[in-house]
Amino acid sequence: MKQAWMGSVALATAMLCVVPGLVQAQEDITVTDKSFSCIRDGTKVRNTYIRNADQQRLAEAVRILRDKVADTEYPVGTILQLVPGEAMVKHPKAKFPESNGWEFFSLELATALPPDPSPPATRIKARGDKVVNFVGVTCLSCHVPAAHYDFVCEKGHGCAPIPIDDKKIAEIQGKDPRCPANKAGKP
Repeated sequence: MKQAWMGSVALATAMLCVVPGLVQAQEDITVTDKSFSCIRDGTKVRNTYIRNADQQRLAEAVRILRDKVADTEYPVGTILQLVPGEAMVKHPKAKFPESNGWEFFSLELATALPPDPSPPATRIKARGDKVVNFVGVTCLSCHVPAAHYDFVCEKGHGCAPIPIDDKKIAEIQGKDPRCPANKAGKP
C-alpha cells in the first residue's frame, strides 16, 4: 500500500513538472491594433525587429533569429517586423497549421495630427494566413520555402529576395510615423 502511494506521489510530482511546460507552450496571445507600435521599440537582429512581452521568450526568439537556428520553433507571442506596415505573430501551431502558427498582418499606420497629443496609431487592415504583402502576393507563399526556419525569411533561408535592398529597408524603418522624434531612425 505504501509503495503504491509513493508511486502516486512520484507520478503527481512528475505531472506538475511537465504540465506547466505543456500549458505554457499552448498559451496564446490576443493581438489587437495596440499590439503594434514604433517598429524600433523591438530588438533589431540584422534587418528584422523582434518583440515578445515575455522577456525569456524574447531572449529565446532573439537567439533563434540571431543564430539562424534551423528546425526550432519561435516562442508563442513573438512578433517579427521587417517594415512598419507588415508583421507576423507566432501563435500555437494549431491556430494556423499551414504556417506553423504564424499569423500575418497588413497594417495601416496613422499619424497624429496637431494639436492631437496622442501617439500615432496602428490599424490592422488584414490578418490571418492569407494576407497579401507589399509585393502583391500572399505572405505565406513567400515564407513557405523557409519552413526549415519556422517560416521566417532571411537571406539563405530559401525565400525569394524582396525587391528592396538593406539600405531601403533601413530607410523605410526610419520613417515609421509611430516612432517619437527622439527615436528617429537613420538609414
